[in-house]
Amino acid sequence: MLKQFFLVCSGTDKNIIESCSNGEQNKYAGIGATVFFTAVMAFIAGSYALYTVFDNIYTAIFFGFIWGLLIFNLDRFIVSTIRKRDGFGSEFIQATPRIALAIIIAIVISKPLEIKIFEKEINTVLLKEKNAMALSNKKEVANYFKTDLDKNKAQIESLKSEITKKEKEVNTLYQTYITEAEGTAGTKKLGKGPVFKEKIAKHDLAKTELDTLRKTNLAKIAEAEKLSKTLQADLDKKVTETQPIIDGFDGLMARINALDKLPWLPSFFIMLLFLAIETSPIIAKLLSQKGEYDFKIEDLETAMKATLAQDKYQRDLLVKTSALMHDKVYEDIASDKDLYNLQRKKATELLELQAHNFVEKQKKTF
Repeated sequence: MLKQFFLVCSGTDKNIIESCSNGEQNKYAGIGATVFFTAVMAFIAGSYALYTVFDNIYTAIFFGFIWGLLIFNLDRFIVSTIRKRDGFGSEFIQATPRIALAIIIAIVISKPLEIKIFEKEINTVLLKEKNAMALSNKKEVANYFKTDLDKNKAQIESLKSEITKKEKEVNTLYQTYITEAEGTAGTKKLGKGPVFKEKIAKHDLAKTELDTLRKTNLAKIAEAEKLSKTLQADLDKKVTETQPIIDGFDGLMARINALDKLPWLPSFFIMLLFLAIETSPIIAKLLSQKGEYDFKIEDLETAMKATLAQDKYQRDLLVKTSALMHDKVYEDIASDKDLYNLQRKKATELLELQAHNFVEKQKKTF
């Protein structure tokens, strides 16, 4: 049962292969098994690759199964259409396009499996790229809000600077009237004279201005700090919103690019393995000697060609003979006098009718 299934996979003619020896059947069963298991590997590779795209196991298995059937059909077609010739050169030329197609199929099949085999190493590369992207994203978002934040910060610093400057002025006036009262500076007269009263009045006025300025600026500072917190919250929100996009950076193309950043030699040998598997049925058929099945196929093909050539020759001869017979028949008819007189009479009547019609049309123009 299994042998018959693999013979079907090899693309051989059922009636011819059953009439061949057991050894010949085993050879083609082996070729069919290679075709079948290559399709199985294509199904696994395609399902995994599509799972990274759709992130749904049922969808991935469905389309992976379609992909496996496609590869199975292509391999079966490639193997079944190669015919053994009299020389290896002609066989190789015949197989060259099929080998090229097999190479393409092997590369397509091997790439998703390479991604799965080196999944841990690829995840490490993707993690580094995600971290770099996250830092870059934060920097870009910060640069976007930087102008507003810097402007707000400068405004707060300016308001605080105004308060500090006024406080220094009040402290200076305080020291001035204190030293005046102690007699250590100014008029250097101990006591609270007219100059003292003038200086303390300046101090009180400045302190009143300071209280007003502090009240006004603190209100502005509170508003500016509130705005600063709002801007910072918007910045953090923007970073949070864009982070899922960075976290989702692990699709098929991202993994292929990450695989290319790993050492190429292990990946290259895996591709060579699948290339050997994919081309093995073709190579086996090219290197094998002509077998019983090949001779029977060739016999059928040559018999069909001979039959077609004979049919074509007979049709050409039939057409040629029929033409000669018709030429002779019409030649005999042309020499018949009665038929000639009848044809002459009818032609004369036709010419007379045409002449009468012409004259009638001419009369109508006058």
